[in-house]
This record gives sequence, C-alpha cells and structure tokens, in this order.
Amino acid sequence: MKKKVCKKCKIFVEGETCPICKKNSFSTNWQGRLYIVDTGKSVIAKKVNAELKGEYAIKVK
Repeated sequence: MKKKVCKKCKIFVEGETCPICKKNSFSTNWQGRLYIVDTGKSVIAKKVNAELKGEYAIKVK
C-alpha cells in the first residue's frame, strides 16, 4: 500500500488529518522523499517551507 501525502503541506500522513494544516485532502500519487530532521538548521527545510520534522514528498499530483 502506497503512503498518503497531504496535497497542501506534502508531509506523509498516517492518520485522518494533516498535523500541519489540519485538512484531510490526501494523495497517493507522489514522487521523491525528503527527510527533515532539524527544521531550524536545514536550508532545504526553509526552501520547501517544512514546519515540522518528518518525511515530505517532493512532488505531489
């Protein structure tokens, strides 16, 4: 089973709502992954607007 990703935030979600935007609009059609460990020190996290540490999709359709 493919993981689901929030269409707005691009974070991987296991529950019924996104932990960032609190919406339930998900997609299973995504490409690439980013693992953000420290949002404060990561340049990539700032470029993709990652607010929480975790696993993010690069491209969501």
